[in-house]
Amino acid sequence: MSVEIDIVVAASEWGTIEDLEGLTNRCIVASLKNCLVVLAPECEIGVTYCDDDEIKKLNRHWRGKNAPTNVLSFPTPGLLEDKRLLGDIIIAYQTVMREAKEFGRPLTSYVGHMLIHGVLHLVGYDHETDVEAEIMEKLERQIALKTGLGDPYENDDELHLPSIEIKAKLN
Repeated sequence: MSVEIDIVVAASEWGTIEDLEGLTNRCIVASLKNCLVVLAPECEIGVTYCDDDEIKKLNRHWRGKNAPTNVLSFPTPGLLEDKRLLGDIIIAYQTVMREAKEFGRPLTSYVGHMLIHGVLHLVGYDHETDVEAEIMEKLERQIALKTGLGDPYENDDELHLPSIEIKAKLN
């Protein structure tokens, strides 16, 4: 599998993160390799790094929520194994910066977690139910640890993930 990643930096604040392009590539490739989903042999993902004002507009337009959020994912419709363009991920600097501080996470690790989270949404994962959330969070942990970002949920006492076991048979 090969992936083309189109990165747009639409807010100057993102320039404070060292090797943002390398972080983006590493997290997206690791997410696609470990997502347990059959994908097209070649795919493309767009990533836009914006500010809170921009993501608030998108969140209001697409989700009816008049507030900024950390990450939005816009999957391209269709079967994953037939799609070249998987979709777009939008990440807002101010919200991610604030949340990283609140959760006691290094900013780079938290941005990586948002990328992983966004990719999992693009390939069909969600967290609307407790079971969906457990599966998605377990995958996020596994991928984040493989990319050297640490456990994104290590300080979260609310999670109870061991009840879900994820197995994949690789041919």
